[in-house]
Amino acid sequence: MQNWLQKRVALTPTRTALRFNGVSLTFQELNTAVLTLAGKLARVLDDNPRVAVLTPNTLLGYEMILALQQLGREIVLLNYRLSPDELAFQIHDAGLTQVVQSDAYTGRLDAIQQVTFEQVQAQAPQGFEPVSEFALDQVTTIMYTSGTTGKPKGVEQTFGNHFYSAVGSMLNLGLTASDVWIAAVPIFHISGFSIMMRSLIYGITVQLYERFDAGKINRDIMTGDITTISVVPTMLKDLLQTLPAGQQYPDNFRTMLLGGGPADLATLRQAQAANVEVVQSYGMTETASQIIALDPADAIAKMGSVGKPLFPVELKLAYPNDRGIGRVQVKSPTLTVGYLNQPEKFAASFEEGWFDTGDMGYLDDDGYLYLVGREGDMISSGGENIFPDEVESMYREMPGIKEIGVVGIPDEKWGSVPVAFVDVEPGVNVSAADLITYGREHIAHYKVPKAFYRLTQAWPRTASGKLQRYQLQQFIENDGKIR
Repeated sequence: MQNWLQKRVALTPTRTALRFNGVSLTFQELNTAVLTLAGKLARVLDDNPRVAVLTPNTLLGYEMILALQQLGREIVLLNYRLSPDELAFQIHDAGLTQVVQSDAYTGRLDAIQQVTFEQVQAQAPQGFEPVSEFALDQVTTIMYTSGTTGKPKGVEQTFGNHFYSAVGSMLNLGLTASDVWIAAVPIFHISGFSIMMRSLIYGITVQLYERFDAGKINRDIMTGDITTISVVPTMLKDLLQTLPAGQQYPDNFRTMLLGGGPADLATLRQAQAANVEVVQSYGMTETASQIIALDPADAIAKMGSVGKPLFPVELKLAYPNDRGIGRVQVKSPTLTVGYLNQPEKFAASFEEGWFDTGDMGYLDDDGYLYLVGREGDMISSGGENIFPDEVESMYREMPGIKEIGVVGIPDEKWGSVPVAFVDVEPGVNVSAADLITYGREHIAHYKVPKAFYRLTQAWPRTASGKLQRYQLQQFIENDGKIR
């Protein structure tokens, strides 16, 4: 296919492409800025075809990502919330030699050349030709996600993955030339990056926010032309709770696309009263965003369901038990072409051509999918995935820690949060503050347990010695909380 940005400029050059903090760019203006940056990047980048980007949601970060795409580079999108150790693993695993990063992150990384945005902007542009075509089977982005063991996997996403994701979303949500899609989710996540790609493919406007601010976003929705926003459950609740009582959203604001967890009945009722539809969806990094969605008209009748597969997607349940609960497996043109440096793990995810998502669920008589959880023990907290093994492994390196077990508990704001049971060596005293400080030094803050408990009885284990985490939850009320 023709280079998407160049194709879009040829089709609708004067249509608004991007808005950020009062700045508005047409597709022609965006293209001019992107090509200028690409020419500057060409002066400072080495020959490694793979380049990392570390940026928050900013106009310049948005343009840098598109500029690297114009140069034909594979873009490794790094999560700025991760600790230096976690980022270092991904940088090494991806074979990176350079990271293009916001100046705000200067000094966070070692053993790699850091090219700051300021350094890029200081260059004189070098002549270059943007890539003419985006081959559908060409890898364009790599995003890291953790597996059930907690070991990060580099998910290789092609132009074809992103294109068919946009097609499936459009056929589900609809499209008009005047659509404006809010991107307040991170553009290093598939949820945010997919909005960027939809803008090029659809020719719609992205309204970008550096951070989520429910009050500001609500004011912008009430006074503007916004039609769509992507949210996780905490964002959805905050928006609805921040909206003044009795006030309704304007008719042009059609959809809140919800990912990362379901909406409860009270929230759905609030949304109905506020005159906006909530489209609950299910997807993952491996599927380049949503692959299953629930029609808002069915949200109450099918409470708890994530819906039906989008048009390009096939779904089946493998090995259902006597309650009909089986392994969720899919086929889709949005499906990743591989895990970077882990071909065996990727191959093991397939069975007769079907990709095993790692989720468990069941289908009702009408074909609606209901998820019951991971085959593993993943904790979904505010749209982020937390794996107990990873947290436990980190804390076992802390002096004085004899054993630790991490589980998720329900949380009204975040959906779930991690808590931990700890056993320390004789004579060792640790406080909750000590544990929290150590955790924040070694892993992302959202992965650090929100509470720590002492286990005063034997650790529940299987015959093979594996910790039975689900049994730990029953001890929360009985065991002492570490202060």
